[in-house]
Amino acid sequence: MLLFFMDKITIQKIAIDDLGKLQKVGRQTFFETFSPNNTPENISKYLNEGFSESQLTKELTNPNSEFYFVIFEDAPIGYLKINFGASQTELQDDQAIEIERIYVLNDFQGKRVGQLLYNKAVDIARERKAQYLWLGVWEENSKAIQFYTKNGFMPFDKHIFKLGDDEQTDIMMKLML
Repeated sequence: MLLFFMDKITIQKIAIDDLGKLQKVGRQTFFETFSPNNTPENISKYLNEGFSESQLTKELTNPNSEFYFVIFEDAPIGYLKINFGASQTELQDDQAIEIERIYVLNDFQGKRVGQLLYNKAVDIARERKAQYLWLGVWEENSKAIQFYTKNGFMPFDKHIFKLGDDEQTDIMMKLML
């Protein structure tokens, strides 16, 4: 059954024309992932600001960022965002690529969809001859930490991510290529 499902999956680069679809899947995946452990006010504030048309337009038109959908039956079920150079949120190392987001709809988790997006990020990093990939993951998101650890990432630092009025600690992780 999983093989049949995987045969129907494609990955495609997201263009500015896809803004509405990105906004929808971005809001839904963020809500599904973080609403159980955060206040409705903080989630709402982040969804309205982080996934506004103006914010997503800015991100989609940034030449140092790329977005990719994972598509199943003509609908996006998750996405990847990677950053290069000065667009990286912290390190801004030309020898590195940041995985800023890998999000998959809850209904498709556990079906290797996140792994496909992760593999896409690794392929791009290798094509660009990056020395390493890095990311930040919320310290309370044990599922994501486990996923990245399984894929060889190692913690190397921490930083603060502000969600509404809540300062949260992200574990910064790195994978040498």
